[in-house]
Amino acid sequence: MKYLFFLLLPFALFANERPKPNIILILTDDLGWQDVKCYDIDEPTPYETPNIDRLAKEGVKFWQAYSPAPTCAPTRGAILAGKHPARLQRTHVVGGAPPIPHNEKQWSVISPWYRGRLPVSEITIPELLKPQGYVSGHVGKWHVAISHHAYPQANDHGFDFTRSNLGVSKNMKNRLEGFATSAENDPYRLDKNGFPYHQNSEDALDFIRENKNQPFFLYYATWLVHTPIVSRSRELLEKYCTKLGIDFPKDPKGWDLPGQQNPYYAAMVEMLDYYMGQMFTYLKETDDPRWPGHKLIENTYIIFTSDNGGMEKVPGEIITDNFPLDKGKINAKEGGIRVPLIITGPGIKAGQESDVMINGLDFFPTIMSWSGAETPDKLKLDGLDISKLLAKDASNPQLVKKANGEVRNSIMHHFPNSYSMHSTLRIGDYKFIRNYKPEMPPFELYQLYDNGKRVDIEESKNLANFMPEKVIEMNKKLQSKLEAMDASFPFLNPHTMRKIPGKDQVCSITQNGLNGSEAWVEFKENGNKVTKAYLLYTDNGGDKYEEWYRIDAQVKNGKVIASLPKGTTHYLFNLVDDKRFMLSYPRMGQMTDYKKGNYSKKALSVK
Repeated sequence: MKYLFFLLLPFALFANERPKPNIILILTDDLGWQDVKCYDIDEPTPYETPNIDRLAKEGVKFWQAYSPAPTCAPTRGAILAGKHPARLQRTHVVGGAPPIPHNEKQWSVISPWYRGRLPVSEITIPELLKPQGYVSGHVGKWHVAISHHAYPQANDHGFDFTRSNLGVSKNMKNRLEGFATSAENDPYRLDKNGFPYHQNSEDALDFIRENKNQPFFLYYATWLVHTPIVSRSRELLEKYCTKLGIDFPKDPKGWDLPGQQNPYYAAMVEMLDYYMGQMFTYLKETDDPRWPGHKLIENTYIIFTSDNGGMEKVPGEIITDNFPLDKGKINAKEGGIRVPLIITGPGIKAGQESDVMINGLDFFPTIMSWSGAETPDKLKLDGLDISKLLAKDASNPQLVKKANGEVRNSIMHHFPNSYSMHSTLRIGDYKFIRNYKPEMPPFELYQLYDNGKRVDIEESKNLANFMPEKVIEMNKKLQSKLEAMDASFPFLNPHTMRKIPGKDQVCSITQNGLNGSEAWVEFKENGNKVTKAYLLYTDNGGDKYEEWYRIDAQVKNGKVIASLPKGTTHYLFNLVDDKRFMLSYPRMGQMTDYKKGNYSKKALSVK
């Protein structure tokens, strides 16, 4: 028998080898760098996040982690495809609209066109995991299309399972009425700990329960803590009113106390933490059916982060404060792009803290490494594999290298949108900002650190005038990176009331026409030279999800010509001159003219 034992021993050992790991990517919504207790510096935060804090002690907490973009949709698409928002031509939310000034008279700059969706031609994480035997699930917010419910959805991008119930994030008609109760028929019924039932969290747990018999990838995109700012738990709301030393609200509308004094938001942050705790506890207490004698947590990588910096305020409501970081969501200053990032899993030593610069774009190649999946040679990824950093020494930046062996020491953001209109480049301790609005200083330069020591993470001391050579150098490097990605840049608005040199020299359209599928406009130059032109077109003008696309047009001898793609219903031209002014034909007005996004009502139609 003893010989039989030794013969069977190798098979027993083989059977107990660690199988392919599970991977959970948790992408919270609008959770700021200073909203998590374990990240808190300077002024203490009132928000309580014990479960997230505990997760940080079980792996690596990154102090200098960045989202790919300062807003939601571009970050989501960039993470799933592993490509920079500038390369994907998806730099802001929604998209798929012609370039139109927000306010034709007040705004000096026009955002460029950007895609309304992540094309299904882009290879995503779940598509590469599938050949490795993985089942992939999406739970929560999607928003990589022109609308939450528009095509393509998660299953169009390779996910096997998708659910997106808002749960406790659903808006309340009056946020001081209709709190969750203990009644059995209450859809938000309070549990034994007094927290409301959250379908979004339950969906994530359902996916794990149903698929733990095989390697799984869960992309859990929480709806918390995005607006609307509501708490379905009256007890939590009362708790934070007491903790903040404020009276319980009498008026449900608005909030005007500065800083982190919004009790509704505080309650939301703690609820998020509680639901995270439910998942972490399940993983710790549940046996791994693929690895007898072990718990699921022992073979599961967890990435916990946020899609952008904290949303500090919306009209009528102060939400939170990213201080000491400047600005917040919708801005590429530190408060809008620096995010919490915690990574745990097999082979990752607990209790580590790291100042290595990490980008959400790094998740794609890292997940490929963990899973053993192969990345196609043709796939141009903009992030780097950080699996060695995590396995060996999370504090060593020398372990994050490019394909040529060069250590990465920079990160770039391109946000030519909304009110911000800028691009940024951080190299080492310095951060450079290029502003596209003529009323702003063209360049800003900040020294965030000095060899790891905090200097000006507040971005309060602009060094651009004192270090002109460094400004020139970093601006040149930024331009090179943007051009390599074929990034789109903002245009100057010829109809603004602001005084901008060259505004009175913009070309004028003399006539237009359509011959078969060939559309054209003739123009007269009035001083500025027309150097570029685009055709903007849609194939579903007037539809609920009307979406516009852009192609190059030919400029020749005072004429712009383009062939309309098959199926075009409406179109327009954008003419760009050497001073970066953009003239639209027909004149499209301003964004406030299009409450339902029906841009075709002012465009040229194909009859």
